[in-house]
Amino acid sequence: MEYSYPLRTDWSTEEIISVVAFYEIIEQAYEDGAEREKIMNAYREFKKVVPSKAEEKTLFKEFEEASVYSSYHIVKSAENAASGETIKGTLK
Repeated sequence: MEYSYPLRTDWSTEEIISVVAFYEIIEQAYEDGAEREKIMNAYREFKKVVPSKAEEKTLFKEFEEASVYSSYHIVKSAENAASGETIKGTLK
């Protein structure tokens, strides 16, 4: 698939790297499955860049529209999963 990640121009290089890493772990969860801890670590780093729930929802929606991958569902699955569990997303 070819699409662009939703990013903001006012983010620093380090912040962009953190957000891209989060998007990549969401993609991995859908394509191959991803460890719960990796998802939660990437999400924590994402939240350092995007602390606002409203902005998070906006970015999640933009990412899903571009990629068809739901960040929300992967994060919720990871939050509810046991430690060491692999999260695998399924497309609608």
